[in-house]
Amino acid sequence: MALGGRPLRGARLIYTAFPMRRLLLALVLTSVALSGYSFAQTKRPFTFEDMMQLRRISDPQVSPDGKWVIFSAQDVNLDANTKTSHLWIVPLAGGEAKPLTSGASGEDRGRFSPDGKEVAFLSARDGGTQVWVQDFDGTNGQLSGEPKRITNLSTEADGELWSGDGKYIVFASSVYPDCADDACNQQRDAEKSASKVKAQIFTHLMYRHWNRYLSGKRSHLFAIAADGSGTAKDLTPGDHDVPPFNLGGQDFYAISPDGQEIAYTSNLEKDEATSTNNDVFMVAIAGGQPKKISASPGSDSNPAYSPDGRYITYRMQERNGYESDRFQLVIYDRKNGSSKNLTAKFDDWVESFAWSPDSKKIYFTADKQGGAPIYSVNADGGEIKEILGGHNDELSVTPDGKTVVFTRQTAQFPNEVFSAAIGSQQATNLSKQTSSVESYWFTGAENAKVQGFIVKPPNFNAGEKYPVKFLIHGGPQGAWGDSWTYRWNAQLFAASGYVVVMINPRGSVGYGQKFTEEVSGDWGGRAYVDLMRGLDHVQTLPYVQKENVCAMGASYGGYAVNWIITHTARFKCAVSHDGMFNTESAWGTTEELWFNEWEFKGTPWRNREMYRRWSPHLSVTNIKTPTLVVHGQLDYRLDASEGFQLFTTLQRLNVPSKMLYFPDEGHWVLKPQNSRLWYQTVNGWVDQWLKGAAPNAVRK
Repeated sequence: MALGGRPLRGARLIYTAFPMRRLLLALVLTSVALSGYSFAQTKRPFTFEDMMQLRRISDPQVSPDGKWVIFSAQDVNLDANTKTSHLWIVPLAGGEAKPLTSGASGEDRGRFSPDGKEVAFLSARDGGTQVWVQDFDGTNGQLSGEPKRITNLSTEADGELWSGDGKYIVFASSVYPDCADDACNQQRDAEKSASKVKAQIFTHLMYRHWNRYLSGKRSHLFAIAADGSGTAKDLTPGDHDVPPFNLGGQDFYAISPDGQEIAYTSNLEKDEATSTNNDVFMVAIAGGQPKKISASPGSDSNPAYSPDGRYITYRMQERNGYESDRFQLVIYDRKNGSSKNLTAKFDDWVESFAWSPDSKKIYFTADKQGGAPIYSVNADGGEIKEILGGHNDELSVTPDGKTVVFTRQTAQFPNEVFSAAIGSQQATNLSKQTSSVESYWFTGAENAKVQGFIVKPPNFNAGEKYPVKFLIHGGPQGAWGDSWTYRWNAQLFAASGYVVVMINPRGSVGYGQKFTEEVSGDWGGRAYVDLMRGLDHVQTLPYVQKENVCAMGASYGGYAVNWIITHTARFKCAVSHDGMFNTESAWGTTEELWFNEWEFKGTPWRNREMYRRWSPHLSVTNIKTPTLVVHGQLDYRLDASEGFQLFTTLQRLNVPSKMLYFPDEGHWVLKPQNSRLWYQTVNGWVDQWLKGAAPNAVRK
């Protein structure tokens, strides 16, 4: 996972903590949420409340007969500060979407049984999250009868999959690796809860990750009879995670079509904090000794069986410790044990992928210049063909092999469910929305061709001049494009009368791996020049207030803001969210050490010169720009101390500054009411300095 920034694609993020479901990228808008778009017709400004009313829909799944698509739709209750997911269904041929479930505790991750007669899903209706199964009426597209709970573990369940023969359901659960059964796990948790001592003892790195401290548990895969009978069997025992912390993509495990075998991802390295060496293994569903089938020193993950069972495809990175190495698609032949790289000559990242039903082709998405087209490649290799443009994700192919179903998003609306006949350039929008964002190109550092995007305010008048919000993405191996986000929403930033500018400087994905790699070891170099030249172009536009620009960014974007304010005074204000301020202290307080050690080419004691060369904290006497600092206490990617150091420095230098601190958020601000405060504070800060709004007790 990049430094806070690059989008995480595919089916679902499965961490060892169950609340961390698939995050934010696969947010599909269908007809279930059309009422929230009255602003689109009236051209009134988009508001935070509008955004919170949108159902956040993800994970479309096609029924075995090809007639239905089920998906998860998350409702946000702003007053209650909650998000609740339910399953919805829509005919693949088009029509009205309708709710499939409506339990008070919610339901998620719907999965059709192989015969299409049942649907499995996750729900916490009896307390902890468990796997449930309910009968499905394929004629009317609705569930029937009463749901049946399949799992009953104190450690809960996540990520359920049906075996191809329908006999088993495989799922993940976080357990103590030395516990032989659930009674042991339950007793251990009860003892910890009852203890008056809350101290922890660490004996190795990766003692905390993302936004939580690890508790000694490991994520394992389990198999249980699909009717819920018997005891769940641990298929991946040992002191390692299955799936491990991941670098994006779809599910990290899969079941063979005959239901006899599982392919899964795990990292067996001694020090997970410095290694991205995930590997793909196979193990019999009955249990036994696993077999490793991957060989790359980098990350091998996201296995998927071909429908005929002969092959396994997975995503591969070649270099260990480099989480932004190019993701390539490898095919493994289960018959003879050989492997082949299908995308060795393809220069962009393979993201989500799906097999054709005849096992002859693989369809996949890849970032490209602010979009994510769909491509195809034959299972035996050969030419890679772009078959459909747009910003697409979460692919599946209908059982007849004639249609691809996917999600598509734009900068103006969240992802929507689309379908397209294979071979056609026309996609059917099941949720009936369209949008666009303006793109422009300019010459960056070393004469590189660099892309930027512009979002104009509602009721834009070319004869007027507007202030500018200049957004810098995270990563640094990330990208802006014609895509949607709930955390840094361009429409919401533009709504109050701003031109929003988003540059994809060096390090951005979708422009070839060389372009992506030219930020590593050069954080304040080419990327900074690209950003400044992109702004030079914007300042020539007749509808822009040339001197009224605010620099804003999170994660690497926060670092870039910190670098900007210590190296130029051309911005009227700045917003630095979860940014790196002191490169050496950031190394010592992050949990994914491989990231810092790759980006700065070693440890601080082996390459101190590079750490110090690109550390904003060593140039603070140049700061003149009023700056808002934002940080979350639970951010273990970039510790909150980075934000405190920056704010302390700004205050001591008497630079106008303010800090927004969230004790209950991590790298991302996810709670609805916290998100509202974030937008209010960030937009209020920009208004204050670009529109002359009354200051809010800002120390000068």
